[in-house]
Amino acid sequence: MRFLTGGKPTTREVIEGEVLPRILHYYGRFEGFGRWAAIEKSTGAFLGWFELRPAEGARPDDVELGYRLRKSAWGKGYATEGSRALIDKGFAELGVQRVWAQTMAVNSASRRVMEKSGLRLVRTFHPSWDDPIDGAEPGEVEYALHKADWERAGARAVFRSE
Repeated sequence: MRFLTGGKPTTREVIEGEVLPRILHYYGRFEGFGRWAAIEKSTGAFLGWFELRPAEGARPDDVELGYRLRKSAWGKGYATEGSRALIDKGFAELGVQRVWAQTMAVNSASRRVMEKSGLRLVRTFHPSWDDPIDGAEPGEVEYALHKADWERAGARAVFRSE
């Protein structure tokens, strides 16, 4: 959460009153999209979550990829594995034409996950924040992958929903 909230935890009230209703709203509007828990197969431990969804007001074939993993899961390939699986699901099953993700420009680990997942840098931008966190000065970056490029690269993998 260092690159999202400056490391500050989100309160239970915000989770219950804002975050969960927003998540559940997507399930009602867009079948097949939403959030998935990342669970370590060997231990059953919760590692974090992944998200694939149309952004508010966006077309359902232009979707955002997101992920949040516990620090103990960092650097083990889970973020890339989960991202690739959702990208494949979006293109192969859900009629998606473009997958995009964004992060702070200084978040080199997340940027590397995006690159290893096949997304390419589209732009750097500088949003206005009421309460910017450390590292916000260089701005944000957006990465994206179009279905035609995914197909050309042979990036299709078998998606398993187990």
